Amino acid sequence: MLETQHDLVIIGSGPGGYVAAIRAGQLGLDTCVVEQDPFLGGTCLHRGCIPTKALLHTADLLQQARDGARFGVVCGEVKLDLKAAQAHKTRVVTKSSKGVEFLLRKNKVAWVQGTGKLAGNHAVEITRPDGSVEKRLAKNIILATGSRCGDLPFITADGDRIINSDHILELAEVPPRLLVLGGGAVGMEFASIFARFGSQVTVVELLDRVLPLEDPDLSAEVNKAFRRQGITVYTATRVEEARVDGEVVRCRAVTAKGETLQLEAERLLLAVGRVANFNGVGIENTKAQVERGRIVVDEFCRTHEEGVYAIGDLLRTPWLAHVASMQGVLAVEHIARANPRPIDYDQVPSCTYCWPEVASIGLSEPRAREAGYDVRTGVFPFSASSKASILGESTGFVKIVGEAKYDEILGVHIVGPCATELIAEAEAALRGELTAEELVHTIHAHPTLHEAIHEAAEGVHGHMIHF
Repeated sequence: MLETQHDLVIIGSGPGGYVAAIRAGQLGLDTCVVEQDPFLGGTCLHRGCIPTKALLHTADLLQQARDGARFGVVCGEVKLDLKAAQAHKTRVVTKSSKGVEFLLRKNKVAWVQGTGKLAGNHAVEITRPDGSVEKRLAKNIILATGSRCGDLPFITADGDRIINSDHILELAEVPPRLLVLGGGAVGMEFASIFARFGSQVTVVELLDRVLPLEDPDLSAEVNKAFRRQGITVYTATRVEEARVDGEVVRCRAVTAKGETLQLEAERLLLAVGRVANFNGVGIENTKAQVERGRIVVDEFCRTHEEGVYAIGDLLRTPWLAHVASMQGVLAVEHIARANPRPIDYDQVPSCTYCWPEVASIGLSEPRAREAGYDVRTGVFPFSASSKASILGESTGFVKIVGEAKYDEILGVHIVGPCATELIAEAEAALRGELTAEELVHTIHAHPTLHEAIHEAAEGVHGHMIHF
């Protein structure tokens, strides 16, 4: 069996793995990436974040074209060309994947296609696509194998009528009716895409509100916006049975009040969460520990096995691409003894790219109160924003959660136009431990959407000017 020695072997090339590899190359570590796919980038690039946002952009443009007349732009027949939209998505993904490959090559990182498995004693066993096996020895190993779509015990995706987020990205036609099971970020984004593509969309969420990880006020605003778009939303509702009947999926659901719903659609999208990919990677050959389906690590992403790190969706930290990337950098810098600082997971931005967009960072109002803070909030609606009126997008608001004693900003929550871009200012504010008063004294250009953040900061002190 062929054996090669490295400073670092990374299993998985998603946003955690490839970013870790680039930083390792920059720091002079002899690094090898093992990836089972014939391309680099992992789920985020090929089956998640990037292709989904490409289709969301198509949906945005489609809606803008339909609404053009009110802005003085009169279009002819506006229709979706799904084949062209899929081609655009593919071009974006291919370009980005080749970019990752170039960056690894530039930083002298080797990569091997195959399935990597921990073999003990700082060894990774790699099974190549042709069935051959080789071994790579490494002083350190990073597990970055990500996650896969989850099923329910009584509903399994078949790739035809019952589909998951991988399958829906490859649909050749828009289903007349789409039933989305799960009101989290994935479900809400695909609901938003296909409603504007022309599907009659129904969302069913087990918990009492959609986007249950967000501040309740954001969830309520998105729920209202979806209903105005003609999307049916059922919350506090459990799907108990789903069966394929010819070209239709028929579901039986029960609400919290005990009412039975009979739902049907041409496609059922399972958006019920993801499952960590650590089975088959050789955890059993190490001292690494697994608790409740996640690998246990310390603040530097070290497992209990010397020299073995784990990042991204394998951990109990937020399952977000940008978290995995930061963990990859953290782990590599710890390996290189570059004195890294642990990640503050209370300052992780969360973004949902449905319409209206949703973004947040820090504590929600209920969590802040539960933590014992004397909470003060400022809420500024986009309906009072000149720039939002110019854009014709007045849905939503900026909400700042602050505390009274030191005027500390505890959280910022945005629903509305460009929310996923506006959150960057809040990220800097929390990282810099700014107070609401310091945001008030920060001059914001006019007319911009960013002014809503300034006004919400004014609102924390009860002094909003334009509302």
